[in-house]
Amino acid sequence: MRAPSGIDARLHLARPGFALDVQLHLPGRGVTALFGPSGCGKTTVLRSIAGLTRAQPARVVVNGEVWQDDAERLWRPTHQRALGYVFQEASLFDHLSVRGNIDYGLRRTPAARRSVAIDQAVDLLGIAHLMDRKPHALSGGERQRVAMARALATSPRLLLMDEPLAALDAQRKAELLPYLERLHQTLDIPVLYVSHSIDEIARLAEHLVLMQDGRVHAQGATPELIARLDLPLAHGDAAATVIDGTVLHHDPHDHILTVSFAGGQLLLASPAPRAPGQPVRLRVQARDVSLALAAPGDTSILNIVAASVVEISPDSPGQCMVALDVGPTRLLARVTQRSAQALGLAPGLRVFAQVKGIAVLG
Repeated sequence: MRAPSGIDARLHLARPGFALDVQLHLPGRGVTALFGPSGCGKTTVLRSIAGLTRAQPARVVVNGEVWQDDAERLWRPTHQRALGYVFQEASLFDHLSVRGNIDYGLRRTPAARRSVAIDQAVDLLGIAHLMDRKPHALSGGERQRVAMARALATSPRLLLMDEPLAALDAQRKAELLPYLERLHQTLDIPVLYVSHSIDEIARLAEHLVLMQDGRVHAQGATPELIARLDLPLAHGDAAATVIDGTVLHHDPHDHILTVSFAGGQLLLASPAPRAPGQPVRLRVQARDVSLALAAPGDTSILNIVAASVVEISPDSPGQCMVALDVGPTRLLARVTQRSAQALGLAPGLRVFAQVKGIAVLG
């Protein structure tokens, strides 16, 4: 019989000036991001699930395997939990080579429980040429990739990543993100990913948990949560929506990519070719969407889609955020209050959304 899929955690912990009280029901596969302000409890959740911090009372179940259940007086110490943990700093053993660091993780895992092919992990992370180097000869991004390989060498049933890109500069982050994507797409290991960067979360996470003051504010699919007007991510200049689509065609002459999504098709500039059928995740900034009551005529904007106004919410002074449905896909538009009044925007109104910019996330 197949084990139940999912990660369930009920965690309670009290400290002077802070209390953690969360109940999580997370997918048993893919990337789940924990997001929220500093001090809201994200890292404490990871440490509690790992058994590094003792939350009480608590219950932690990972894909049918009970790691903690205080009601049943069951507690597995960290070394008995099949997990990998990647911290902000790589924390490699300086006296060991890259190969030695990875072998250390491998030796911790009984042969009968080894399920991750190390050669595959090394290849996915692009570190085969680094195997004989010592950590001091690695860049920050290379050190993190080695730390990830060492965590994977333990054949974890759950991978915990606590702001793994936080200590890297923008260039190193950009270098490492494709490796993270490839890792998550290829290996069937659930990941809990803590980050302060909404860009990282929009790119990597299928599921999102918003935390505030030691509690869960909301949890659900990433595209849904970041577009909800009752939540903070859907407001301000950085508000955006995420669209999952599929490549239909790449025009090598115009360098235009045609992507289908649940709601229609989008065209976007893409110098790098992508194969038809390839999944692609797009991000549309709310500030890059304007609205019209009639289909515009001659215009340089490539993407004009029919939409329906769902909700309107005040944003910054003089601005409002408009939630739109393009078929089953949610889109946000940030417009001035004067424009909203002039157009008579109201729930149910049919409009045309002009999408001026689209970013390819992965």
